[in-house]
Amino acid sequence: MNTSMPIDVPHALAAIHDKSESGRAWLAALPRQADEFLERWALRPDGPTAHGMASLVVPVTRADGIRAVLKLQQPSEENEGAPLGLRTWNGDGIVQLLDHDEDTGVMLLERLDETRPLSSVPDDGDAIRILAELLARLVAVPAPEGLRRLADVAAAMLAQTPQAVPALRDPDEQRLVLTCASAVAELLGEPGDRLLHWDLHYDNILAGHREPWLAIDPEPLAGDPGFDLLPALDNRWDEVLATGDAPRAVLRRFDLLTEALDLDRLRATGWTLGRVLQNALWDIEDGKTMLEPAQVVIAKTLLRKRKV
Repeated sequence: MNTSMPIDVPHALAAIHDKSESGRAWLAALPRQADEFLERWALRPDGPTAHGMASLVVPVTRADGIRAVLKLQQPSEENEGAPLGLRTWNGDGIVQLLDHDEDTGVMLLERLDETRPLSSVPDDGDAIRILAELLARLVAVPAPEGLRRLADVAAAMLAQTPQAVPALRDPDEQRLVLTCASAVAELLGEPGDRLLHWDLHYDNILAGHREPWLAIDPEPLAGDPGFDLLPALDNRWDEVLATGDAPRAVLRRFDLLTEALDLDRLRATGWTLGRVLQNALWDIEDGKTMLEPAQVVIAKTLLRKRKV
């Protein structure tokens, strides 16, 4: 199999991983790793490389003529469960896993149309309904043994919160984060057992061939489906602001999602506040002293609805 086509590492991907020693080591080994798996799985590159925040994707053709993509990513706690999650879903509403190397996390995946993400659908009502229908199918599946658990993730967040909150400049934002933590604490004893995608937004859904739309890039977690809603709530945030009534737009999306997934709205509110808490803690860890405005609007909107 001819694998002589050079594998380029995009500058944007290199910039993301060049900030740590482990990231630089992964980048240095990436071309060699790509060559190794092109040879091992008898793959021929047939297009330019692409990338996400954490991965390099190489379009390839297998020896049997099937078109696929080779995905290489630096192993992390978030993505280590992806092969197990994909095998469990088995292509139902999500990209099909064709092969996987356990030691490196390298995956061979079904080829989808990367030029047609769900974000290309102009009508937001159509887009959010497509996402909701896919998400309902994904979270209907029980989580297999071996995945990280929302119970552990939530407990770790609650332990981190008291030390993190003082880093925020705005006392109102400090109180908001503490309120989110209280909501999570109320639900900690019932973390759920569904297979969660964790990052299902419009750009993580691509047009497919065997189905019109399929999800990609899961970071699987075992837990309550309510923890999976936030990425869909802040899609196209500029457009949400342009409506002139962001809270109403947030509630429209929230109600559509909870109805499609048949969720208890109070529990879904609590776990969505948990995602706001998670994002806040990550931002503080990155040195930020203010919350993302979209997160503030979403949290305050759902808290007002919770009191009604």
